[in-house]
Amino acid sequence: MSWIKEGELSLLEKISANILKAGPMPKHVAFIMDGNRRFARKKNMERQEGHMQGFNKLAETLRWCKHLNIPEVTVYAFSIENFKRTEDEVDGLMELARQKFERLLEEQCFVNVCFAYTSRYEITNAVREMAWGVEQGLIKGSDVSEALLSECLYSNNSPNPDLLIRTSGEVRLSDFLLWQTSHSCLVFQSVLWPEYSFWNLCEAILQYQLNHKSIQKARDLHREHQALQQLEADRACVAELLQHHSNGKPADSQRRQEALLHYTACREERVRDFLEALKHKRDSFFSDLCSESLLA
Repeated sequence: MSWIKEGELSLLEKISANILKAGPMPKHVAFIMDGNRRFARKKNMERQEGHMQGFNKLAETLRWCKHLNIPEVTVYAFSIENFKRTEDEVDGLMELARQKFERLLEEQCFVNVCFAYTSRYEITNAVREMAWGVEQGLIKGSDVSEALLSECLYSNNSPNPDLLIRTSGEVRLSDFLLWQTSHSCLVFQSVLWPEYSFWNLCEAILQYQLNHKSIQKARDLHREHQALQQLEADRACVAELLQHHSNGKPADSQRRQEALLHYTACREERVRDFLEALKHKRDSFFSDLCSESLLA
């Protein structure tokens, strides 16, 4: 049986979903699934049962996203900080996550699961990867940019979330996707995660739609600013190279333009080669890690 519960929406839910889908819909939604332990206390049940209810709610939410034509979901399943909880709770969460995510692998959906994750570590690691690229001679220090850092994040194969939802009434990101959500719609809802409903999701999507124009404008301005920054950086490098090779004589505009085009093409090729090398490095790391786990 599918873990992502099969089933149709009610007539009212279908009508509401169709109305929502007439407007701009988020292509990528991120969830901070908060409130499992408080739900367990509220219902006088064991913490483990609260976490179980939380995982089941994830399955139900993925089904709603499927009906709403939301193609990608990212969930904050476990922070590095969560290892500070009691050993019994951590062990129980690990086993529960193993069972549920093994079943999730069988489903036809696109879900990113952030497990033992913090955004600050992810960003720090991306900086280390770029430094490694410079040390290896794959890229130059001048190639390092905001855009390149984005390509070095764990989420480089996914678009940034359009909408981030946090439940339980907390109004902080808790070190989750700090870089990726700088131009996302952030919605904080008071409902505990195991009690999350289709209507809560609709409310969050409506908030996204009401703010869609301003969010899109901010994203477009940011992309333009990034492109301008890169162009200025390339021009500065070209000017330095021309000055070095021309014995101080100024180059004409045609030569400067040709040199700029050549430099830009070379930089883009360096970056592509670096990212390919980085992918190979990470693939090798995970392959070795899996081999060690099988031998353990």
